[in-house]
Amino acid sequence: MSDSPMDQFLPDDRPREECGVFGIYGHKDAAQLTALGLHALQHRGQEAAGVVTCDQGHFYTHRALGLVGDHFSSQAVMDPLVGQMAIGHVRYSTTGDTLLRNVQPIFADFAFGGMAIAHNGNLTNARAVRKTLVARGCLFQSTMDTEIIIHLVAISLYTTVVDRMIDALRQLEGAYSLVALTRKKLIGVRDPLGVRPLVIGKLGDSLILTSETCALDIIGAEFIRDVEPGEIVVIDENGLRSIKPFGSSKQRFCIFEYVYFARPDSVMEGHNVYGVRKQIGKELARESHVEADMIVPVPDSGVPAALGYAEESGIPFDLGIIRNHYVGRTFIEPTDRIRHLGVRLKHNANAAYLAGKRVVLVDDSIVRGTTSIKIVEMVRSAGAAEVHMRISSPPTNNSCFYGIDTPKKEQLLASQMDLEAMAKHIGVDSLAFLSFDGLYRAVGESGRDPESPCYCDACFTGEYPTKLTDHSDSNGMPEQLTLLTESR
Repeated sequence: MSDSPMDQFLPDDRPREECGVFGIYGHKDAAQLTALGLHALQHRGQEAAGVVTCDQGHFYTHRALGLVGDHFSSQAVMDPLVGQMAIGHVRYSTTGDTLLRNVQPIFADFAFGGMAIAHNGNLTNARAVRKTLVARGCLFQSTMDTEIIIHLVAISLYTTVVDRMIDALRQLEGAYSLVALTRKKLIGVRDPLGVRPLVIGKLGDSLILTSETCALDIIGAEFIRDVEPGEIVVIDENGLRSIKPFGSSKQRFCIFEYVYFARPDSVMEGHNVYGVRKQIGKELARESHVEADMIVPVPDSGVPAALGYAEESGIPFDLGIIRNHYVGRTFIEPTDRIRHLGVRLKHNANAAYLAGKRVVLVDDSIVRGTTSIKIVEMVRSAGAAEVHMRISSPPTNNSCFYGIDTPKKEQLLASQMDLEAMAKHIGVDSLAFLSFDGLYRAVGESGRDPESPCYCDACFTGEYPTKLTDHSDSNGMPEQLTLLTESR
């Protein structure tokens, strides 16, 4: 996250997802359907969007900074994007500046023809590999880790594009879900641990690859299945072919997708996200019940958990905070005199319902704590008699290196304070987080197995399931982190 004055003025103290991807093969309206799919994935990235199509071996592209609807709604943009194959990308950057040259999909001409790639995730050895490639003479046009894949494909000694991609990916660490477009194929890849999501859908005879099922729903497509961890799917005129070149590993899907990132109407790894979030709220109510008059979500991400909390506790649910959905990131240049009003641009207290009430605020996470402080102040100013905060995830103690934009560890409130100090700092009468076991129970597990967890929960535990080469100290271990090695 940025520490710019504008971010302080418009506080949004949440981790941010890096991006979403979409690809379709064999449809006359490939570009239009891709743009619609990206609309559904807009929550995964709002900084930039891009679409690449292919028609008879020729590639066409449009990339732009801003929202999908701002750039992919006119015939002047869409008509030139011809072809029955397309891939698209929405971006929130975790590596690389917000510049047009860093907007995906990225395209390159190879000896075997052109190829475009869109990437969701983060490579944790990107700096090390890039340094080696630059020393070898590779010229980089962007600051994205995704471009490393392009160069590794280019220098591979293998013959086919699929074998070149396998060769490239064997040299990389971290988390990734990729869609790639060649002259004749749509290719999807998911990292061996399945940290980032990728699903397969079908619309008539056309096959689709995308980050979430909500992107299938918007175009009326059918969900087929998840791409498996470590699986490469190749879609061409012969249909879909599956390759599993990386061996078998225990899946470590990002559990924070269920807590916050995914759209509530999506289905991930067999679980309806909205249902999981309501169950999280019920688990939270069982673990940390407090006598109160009303349950109030911090909108919008806190709503499903707050509903679950209210159902389980029997305390009424009310919208004690109203969110303004129409605030841009550059509304007004801040000044010290009005900076403290920034939170009210996005949230405003519903004072008629809060006055004199004992309130339980339900939110998905506390990162730096800046927004939580402002929300609590606002609710108290509206006349609440008591303010209790319940968080529908464990404390965020560690940074994510797998495609989620989080602050450095020393900027995370939970890594610097214990529970009592955090409650005092935020200004609440009580504070409680969901337990690890409660979170795992909400997704259908009996609890968290500390010896062999089935999700990536490193932002809570500090147990990272892959090497973190770019973030390691001189001894090869992550700084201030614990690496969960394969031997465990």
